[in-house]
Amino acid sequence: MLHLNVTDEISPLKAVLLGTAESCGPTPSPEEAYDPKSLEHILAGTYPKEVDMVKEMEAFATIFHKHDVEVFRPEVLKDCNQIFSRDIAFVIENKLIKANILPDREKEFDAILHVLDRIAPENIICAPEEVHIEGGDVMPWNEYIFIGTYTGDDYPDYITARTNKEAVAFIKEQFPHKKVKSFELRKSNTVASENALHLDCCFQPLGKGKAILHKNGFLVEEEYQWLVNYFGKENIFEITKDEMYQMFSNVFSISPSVVVSERKFTRLNNWLRQQGFTVEEIPYAEIGKQEGLLRCSTLPLIRE
Repeated sequence: MLHLNVTDEISPLKAVLLGTAESCGPTPSPEEAYDPKSLEHILAGTYPKEVDMVKEMEAFATIFHKHDVEVFRPEVLKDCNQIFSRDIAFVIENKLIKANILPDREKEFDAILHVLDRIAPENIICAPEEVHIEGGDVMPWNEYIFIGTYTGDDYPDYITARTNKEAVAFIKEQFPHKKVKSFELRKSNTVASENALHLDCCFQPLGKGKAILHKNGFLVEEEYQWLVNYFGKENIFEITKDEMYQMFSNVFSISPSVVVSERKFTRLNNWLRQQGFTVEEIPYAEIGKQEGLLRCSTLPLIRE
């Protein structure tokens, strides 16, 4: 049995579900794009190739094995993009919550049934239909659960709006002993550098009391300011609009002192090393063209 345990973003990782890029299908048509960055690359003819993405994910798996993390992978579905396992489910404490994602991605959940079979059924929670939520918007952080959301009346107009206000209420109900803090994110269907697809696209807490932040990803200045005050200005690495576009905040912590990052994130990686982190650099830029990066590809199951 898997005894789930995730209470933050940084405790030493013991077991993880890492997505797969195998058989991810042909380049989508512009109409099939889920986000503005993918659309940009589809139109430019630079959409990533499967062989390159498989290589990048194998590099990530190698780092996990190096740090003695048990790695699960989804069953490979033909012509299906299964890279971003963070979207389909997430773990808080000892519960796995199935995300209500875009309907045509539902089969991705079926591909992890071999993992779910090892979890006690009472620890698997399915959100009701009106609750829209994706793991990229949900961050357990000790006594808090941070949630990225969009509650504007035009929510239905945004394919990039993935977590609604019903989801925030649902998480509060499930975890009454936690402080649930939500953040309104800036959404755009057409301009990738103006779109915070998920909370982890503009914010990431790290070990040693540090955090990565991008101010423009937040719609409400006070909510951004709350995070600055919570972590302390001197502990924050503020990223530029272009760095957000490149997914600088979507790194992944294997432990409080080890961070996996994209090898081209020079400014960030230098800063992390200056703060005393071990930085495991891997190539991940091709996957990044789909507006998701390292955190998005992982579903942590057990942290110490």
